[in-house]
Amino acid sequence: MKPLPPPDSHHLAAAEGWLGLSNPTEARHELARIARPLRTHPEVMRVRYQLYASTKKWALAAKTAQALCRKFPEVPFGCIHLAYALHELKRTSEAYTILLPAVERFPDQYVVRYNLACYACQLGRLDEARRWLKRAIALAGSEEIKRTALADPDLQPLWTEIQKS
Repeated sequence: MKPLPPPDSHHLAAAEGWLGLSNPTEARHELARIARPLRTHPEVMRVRYQLYASTKKWALAAKTAQALCRKFPEVPFGCIHLAYALHELKRTSEAYTILLPAVERFPDQYVVRYNLACYACQLGRLDEARRWLKRAIALAGSEEIKRTALADPDLQPLWTEIQKS
């Protein structure tokens, strides 16, 4: 899809800036200034998801990510973040099911495997979580993923193992 033209691209950048400054109110105002026909552009939808996530409006975040999945199935952001929003809504089993097909669709996305490790761990499937985490590490590099995993409460049952590896 083509990039957003000015001034809409400026409003999008401003919305991202406001989110970076932890000001979702101003971010929402900037998104509202984007021309109505361009509000379904994948970058606008991505920032709208981030707005909802920043304010913990997980049902709206899930709805936005689901729309991204439908309209732009080739963009990994949608399914990754739909699953994450569902997990935040305590629908982890559904999140796992949604994300599983993304392994084949997005073979270079380590975050798919990492999130599957988190969801499997939270579902009590520790052997499966270990396998997914190992695959994420293989794609992204061990030290970065290990640091992230050791700070991720979803992976807490594996922390001792991760520290030793």
